[in-house]
Parts: sequence; structure tokens; C-alpha cells
Amino acid sequence: MLLTILLLIFTVVVVPFVCLNFGYTPNELQYEILHQMSYTVGIVITYCFIVGELSRNNSQVDKLWSIVPILYTWQMTLLAPEVSEKMVFMSILVTIWGARLTFNFARRGAYTWRFWAGEEDYRWEELRKRPGFNNNFIWAIFNLFFISAYQNVLIFLFTAPILSVLAANATQELNMIDYLLGILMLAAITIEFIADQQQYNFQTEKHRRIKAGEPLGDYEKGFVSTGLWGVVRHPNYAMEQSIWIIFYLFSVNATGQWINWTIGGCVLLVILFKGSSDFSEELSANKYPAYKDYQKNVPRFIPGLKVGK
Repeated sequence: MLLTILLLIFTVVVVPFVCLNFGYTPNELQYEILHQMSYTVGIVITYCFIVGELSRNNSQVDKLWSIVPILYTWQMTLLAPEVSEKMVFMSILVTIWGARLTFNFARRGAYTWRFWAGEEDYRWEELRKRPGFNNNFIWAIFNLFFISAYQNVLIFLFTAPILSVLAANATQELNMIDYLLGILMLAAITIEFIADQQQYNFQTEKHRRIKAGEPLGDYEKGFVSTGLWGVVRHPNYAMEQSIWIIFYLFSVNATGQWINWTIGGCVLLVILFKGSSDFSEELSANKYPAYKDYQKNVPRFIPGLKVGK
């Protein structure tokens, strides 16, 4: 796990550097907006680190994951010298995504009037128990560089394709490809909603039966494996990655370049979800005896792909 985390921190430096040297380089306007956005991202990183340390709840980034992309896209849209209908369109799509994901996180108890409290990702608690991470100083360093800094920089990077509209010779007006990408993004958001709802229904009923002392029946194995979860093991993760890959494709349509400097965010997100799902599955396999069979029979992200861990 430590090697995975170090790799992720390494990639957040290397991937953006490499991407900035691919295809066209950002123009003066894009650099200026990036510079101004760095202050916003820096404030968010500082907030997550300080509140996480003081509250000992390290899900501060999780609370903001679905909110700050809305802030970032609209801020970049408003920083443009002229109103761009394409940037407004992309910001609206991100707002729909964010509202849906915020709702799903809120109903699980993530937000309370004590803004620093609420549900913490169970993986942080498990990680804090492991050798190396159970030292308060080491955990603070991890919180600063990975939980707060890495994840927040990543969040900004996967919203960066909106700046491609401001590239030299970029297509400013919405066209049919933009509308098609918008439909695909809304479809992915809808599938992600269905996946989250299926998981929510399963867990709600499982805990209701446990509390009531009723037989668990099909819920005894402990994890959802039907519906979309019978097609892939992480349909919500698969759609989350798809959403931001589609968002990157807006930059491809605007610039005509399949690979440009804004690709870094979606690439890093895919790497992050690989590591995150590895850790989640390790915990699930240790907790639920039937999970290993589930891993053998159902692919992780891509339907029909050869099954395996």
C-alpha cells in the first residue's frame, strides 16, 4: 500500500509536467487562469489538512470532492475574458454531476452542522492501524501530501479540460460533438446514480435486518453483487472514471488534438481508482468469505473483460 501511495504522489508531479510538453503549450491567458486557480486550490488544500488534523476525521477531501469541481469550472468560466457558451455548457454538466454525488454522500451521514464531523471513509481508519501509519507524525505527513495535497490537485486537474476552449484556434461554439459528449456524460452520471442507489438499498436493508434481528437471507454475504454490481465489481468507480474521460474529450473536440496537456487529470484519476479499488477489495476479501469468488466471476471495471483481481 505504501508503494502505491508513493507512486501516486510521484505521478501527480510527473504526469502534469509531461502533459504540459505534449501538443500545444498553454497560452498566456490559460497560464494566467492557472496561476489564479492555484490560490483557490491552495486554500482548499490548507483547509482539508488543518481541519483533518484537528478533527482526526480525514474525509475532509471526500466532503469537498463533489463540490469544489463545480467551484473550479465556474470560476475558470468567469475568469475568461468573454462568456463562452462551451465553458458554460461544461460547467453545467459538472454542476449536475456534483449535485448528484453530493446528495449520495450526504444521505450516508457525511455532512453535519459540525462541518468537520460526519462519516469518515472506513479505509482511513484501517490504514491508520497499519505499521508506519500508526505514528501521528507520519500520518500528518501522509495527510498533507496525499490525502489533502494530492487529491485536491487531482480534483483540479480533471476539471482543467475546460480551459482548452481558450486555446489558440480552439472551437468556441458548441457543435454536435459537444452535445453528443454531453449526452454521454449525463448517461454515465445516470448509471453511476443507479449503481449507488443499488448499493444504498442493499446496505440499508442489510443493516435493518441486523438491527431487527431478522434472518439475513441473501444479505448474509455482506456485499451487493446483483444489478450493475453483477456486471462489474465497481460500477460506480467505472462511471466516475468514464465521466472525466468524457470531460477530457471536450478538449479534444475543441483543439483537434487527441493528446493535449489537459489529459493529466483523467489519467491520474484512473491510476488513483486502481489503487483505491485494490485497497477496498483487500479489505472486502478479508471481511467477507464470499468476496474472493465474486472477484473470480465478475470483472472489476470493464464488462466482459477477463476476470481477475
